[in-house]
Amino acid sequence: MTGLVDWAASRARMVLAFIGLSLLAGGMAYVGLPKEGEPDIEIPAIFVSVPFPGISAEDSETLLVKPMESELSDLDGLKTMSATAAEGYAGVALEFEFGWDKTKVLADIRSAMNNAQAQFPSGADQYSINEINFSEFPIIIVNLTGQVPERTLLRVAKNLQDRIEEMDAVLEAGLAGQRDEMLEVVIDPLRLEAYNVTAGELIGVVTNNNLLIAAGEVETAQGTFAVKIPSSFDEPQDVYNLPVKTNGDRVITLGDLATIRLTFEDRIGTARFNGVNTVALQVVKRKGYNLIDTTALVKEVVAAERASWSPELQSAIQVGTSNDQSRNVASMVSQLEGSVLTAIALVMIVVLATLGTRPALLVGFAIPTSFLLCFALLAVMEITISNIVMFGLILAVGMLVDGAIVVVEYADKRISEGSGPMSAYVEAAKRMFWPIISSTATTLCAFLPMLFWPGVPGQFMGMLPVTLIFVLCASLVVALIYLPVMGGVTGRMSRVFGNASDALRARLPWIVCAALVVPAIMVVFTGAMLTLNPGYLSGEAVQTGGLSDSLPGMMLFLVGAFMLSVTVGAAKIQRKQKTIKAGYRRSPFGYVMHFIVGNPVMPLVTIGAVIFTVVSIFGYYGANNNGVEFFVESEPEQAIVYVRARGNLSLEEKDDLVRQAEEIVLAHPGVITAFSFAGDGGLNTDASGASTPVDTVGQVQLETIPWEDRAGIAELDGDLVLAQIQEQLNTIPGIQTEILAQARGPASGKPVHLRLKSDSWEDLLSATNTARAQFEQTPGLITIEDSLPLPGIDWQINVDVEKAGRYGANVASVGAMVQMVTRGILLDTMRVESSDEEIEIRVRLPDEDRVLSTLDSLKVRTNEGLIPLSNFITRTPVKKLAQIDRIEQQRYFDVKAGVAAGLTNLTVDGIAVAVVRVVSEDAIGMDRYQVETLLGETTSTDLTALVDAGDTAEAPLNANERIAVLTEWLDTNPLPESISWEWTGDQEEQAESGAFLQTAFAGALGLMFIILLAQFNSVYNSILVLMAVVMSTAGSLVGMLVMDQAFSIIMTGTGIVALAGIVVNNNIILIDTYQEYSKYMPKTEAITRTAEDRIRPVLLTTITTMAGLAPMMFGLSLDFMNGGYSIDSPTALWWKQLATAVVFGLGIATMLTLVFTPSMLAARVWFVTYLQWLAQLFAKLSMGGSSRAARDWALRKQAARIKMPEVIWTEDEIPTAVPLKSSMQAAAE
Repeated sequence: MTGLVDWAASRARMVLAFIGLSLLAGGMAYVGLPKEGEPDIEIPAIFVSVPFPGISAEDSETLLVKPMESELSDLDGLKTMSATAAEGYAGVALEFEFGWDKTKVLADIRSAMNNAQAQFPSGADQYSINEINFSEFPIIIVNLTGQVPERTLLRVAKNLQDRIEEMDAVLEAGLAGQRDEMLEVVIDPLRLEAYNVTAGELIGVVTNNNLLIAAGEVETAQGTFAVKIPSSFDEPQDVYNLPVKTNGDRVITLGDLATIRLTFEDRIGTARFNGVNTVALQVVKRKGYNLIDTTALVKEVVAAERASWSPELQSAIQVGTSNDQSRNVASMVSQLEGSVLTAIALVMIVVLATLGTRPALLVGFAIPTSFLLCFALLAVMEITISNIVMFGLILAVGMLVDGAIVVVEYADKRISEGSGPMSAYVEAAKRMFWPIISSTATTLCAFLPMLFWPGVPGQFMGMLPVTLIFVLCASLVVALIYLPVMGGVTGRMSRVFGNASDALRARLPWIVCAALVVPAIMVVFTGAMLTLNPGYLSGEAVQTGGLSDSLPGMMLFLVGAFMLSVTVGAAKIQRKQKTIKAGYRRSPFGYVMHFIVGNPVMPLVTIGAVIFTVVSIFGYYGANNNGVEFFVESEPEQAIVYVRARGNLSLEEKDDLVRQAEEIVLAHPGVITAFSFAGDGGLNTDASGASTPVDTVGQVQLETIPWEDRAGIAELDGDLVLAQIQEQLNTIPGIQTEILAQARGPASGKPVHLRLKSDSWEDLLSATNTARAQFEQTPGLITIEDSLPLPGIDWQINVDVEKAGRYGANVASVGAMVQMVTRGILLDTMRVESSDEEIEIRVRLPDEDRVLSTLDSLKVRTNEGLIPLSNFITRTPVKKLAQIDRIEQQRYFDVKAGVAAGLTNLTVDGIAVAVVRVVSEDAIGMDRYQVETLLGETTSTDLTALVDAGDTAEAPLNANERIAVLTEWLDTNPLPESISWEWTGDQEEQAESGAFLQTAFAGALGLMFIILLAQFNSVYNSILVLMAVVMSTAGSLVGMLVMDQAFSIIMTGTGIVALAGIVVNNNIILIDTYQEYSKYMPKTEAITRTAEDRIRPVLLTTITTMAGLAPMMFGLSLDFMNGGYSIDSPTALWWKQLATAVVFGLGIATMLTLVFTPSMLAARVWFVTYLQWLAQLFAKLSMGGSSRAARDWALRKQAARIKMPEVIWTEDEIPTAVPLKSSMQAAAE
């Protein structure tokens, strides 16, 4: 395998061409790859719905849902199946495992539904199958407001919708706040009486004429012809001329009895933008298109469409945009690009200070080359650039240079000893070939299991291991193939640089040479900025459009690099040559290591001290941690205010309640825009995965001032703004409000989510009420909700069938009359010029007559004359039961709650005595706390005494801790026996992710152990290498304690698993060098020399990785495009915990490894030495030192020390050579 390095070095020009092609392909791929804020996750879920007008929830469950559940439960790959039986329809939601075959699944669903449909009662509509995709949320919202007629505003909005949806990058531009048109036929009750027409006769005529009849076929000798009777309406006049009754020679038409007009359907919801009625378009992009470019194109289309309007229309209608996700994505990409450049700069500074200019440039060459190779691979795999990918690059900066540093450091050493540049780099690559392969393979082993992370969190974080695997594989090619060639070629060029530096030093004073370094650095920096931002010199942030835009910056960067190398060489301080003292001299660190490994006691002391330190860290963290959370918390920039109320509220009442909340939201100075919606409809902007509370009557979707514009202003902090708004919303009487902050990270709902399941409806109702009461009594839980049926009434029309039959009436005729009082009878559909789709034609009574009391006055014609409906119908209010929820073929109710932030449990001997809020970190005693709830029999006096005595300990109150408290209550069996319960939602995802990360951690260790065993052929050395993982985990816990962070299942867990592959690299280098040195020197001396020789590359690789992630750990983001910096931006907050885990884990593990690994090696050496001495002693005691056994043992020991034995046989007399006979002669004899 090492011959590959020689092959590449012998074909340097070909390798240089490959390098150029790699850079070109990677640069083009980065420019062309779509940029996303978060990974575009496709949820494998299908929703099947069956409309059935008029069916009740109970009948829907029995007649529709259960047959569907029976047929769909056997689908392959089905993960969960939930169902909803509601008034008027039934639906089943199917969630499958990721990696599903959607085409096959859809075919299986259709087959199963065809079987289920055969069991449906007559009257059920055709089922529909819809794919659920939670990633399809608007990237921008275009709103139209103005004092113009509704029809005009809607026409403008639909024209704009057509223009936007014509774009290839746009999936849809859905309208919100609009009403569809319809042709309304308003029946005049007085005219009915005047013309002696009953409602039943009218309904019969309308229904009988609204038929499309296929009359059959006529077969003749000339052929077979289908016969049909159409009944479609082409224009309003057709409806007007519909005959109802004849009166002598005159035909009474529908137009004589009704007023026919083109109008809008009844309003089911209201929409406002910043307090003004609006029509909004929510633009959803197609998967795989650039979000930033798509948003810019949408704005261009909107501007062009507005320019085509008349001047009067332009002044009357205001067009605006809000919820612009491109701003967030552009800010995120800019900050992460700045973080990548910061990491590269810090790594370069560390390498430059340690190795010098030329080695630093070679190491720096490895970073962009590996990145660009990674982008080329991402483009091949059609993976978009998201924040996960960008952070993977930041995490990889420190790791990808490890191989380059080892090669360059070894080659630099060989060059200083007199080797030529090409031979030195080839020798370095061949010498470090297998250590680099092994260390990279072990690092990859840590990330390989993460590719199989299940569920939504796995899909969300899946691009992190993919990016790291691509980058590390690219760094392997760079370190072992590209770098030796580049090192050899630049080594020859370095003579030119050296001559230029010597000439500059000879002509200019040293102070001038040193001053020239600064302009050279500025040229390099300007070239790098122009490469990324072609408009850098003009002060504008311009995204590079390709190689042609970035080429001037690249050329300037190369010129600056030449200038920097020459000026740094000229400014290098020339020290006077000193007398060289021959012989080996220990370094200070060498003396320390020799003190540790040179005697049999200190290794054991060191090992004990390290073990004690690690155990103490684990113990201290267990008693003083900040708890566990599923995902990191970030400062919100958008939020949704849910307005919740119960009862049979009208749309006007709902709108009035929402308006009160809207006014409070808009009055806050931290809010710039607010959409409000009452009733049904609204914008689909909730990507959190949380279902809307069932008693929601409306919502206000707000957008705060962008973080960049309010950074450093404490009064406008996103969390503070939402808290202040919530406090003011709590003053509105008669409603409850709940604020859901913008979702960041994997979709999640309320963290405390209890699901109760049973087949007994009464037990389920009782258990849910019991659980809700316990939730309300549990301190720290907020925004509690349940899915119990909402309180309300429905009017039930009871028909006395016997009496109705006596009068010649039936249930169907009564139902049609009820429809005229409510929504109206659907006559047909027709197409009009003002609408692109067919509109409904409905027959109904006037507004003032559409009340239930009208039923009393409606009459049916009988043999005895006109009889009022009140003779055989009664109206009864009944308890409302809107829907029944089922999962896994059982009924269920949910009880959900959020957890208040900033609360702490005070415990005594592990038992909680109070829930408090820390109000002053510096105060002592009770002045430190604000008591929220006293628990058990604890009184205020008792709590004060306990706190003053120092008997209390603080424990964080979070979702996991509250779930544990509620689980203890559930374990006491307070619910009926038929009830089964489970924690779902966030807790379910957290448990699944936690279990997977543990499995992935174990799997990574197993894979690394196999690789190490293959390299070292020693179980002891392999286990010793893996001991660094334990130390890194302890270091991560120290980081969380120092930075005051909670343990994030996703971020911290990912960091610890990633560390497993990073920290073992140092141990691999140490043990590999020790095995080489131990071949030709005493083993204790080999251990000391190993520690001395490898402390530089070990510390260098560690510091570079830590330096690359340190800015992210502190939340620092540098803006290289526009200048300036930011701290704890929403993007930076994402990665603090993961970066903290890696930085502290790697740093502490490295410090412990530098003393622990040599101590473990020395302990084995001393153990074997004493064992040999003991064996010698037993041999002498048993048979004496001159015995044959003792002499054989001594001979074997001496033979084992000979690495290349040569056996020489000597004879006193040389015997006469006897000629050998050939085989033919021997055969002849």
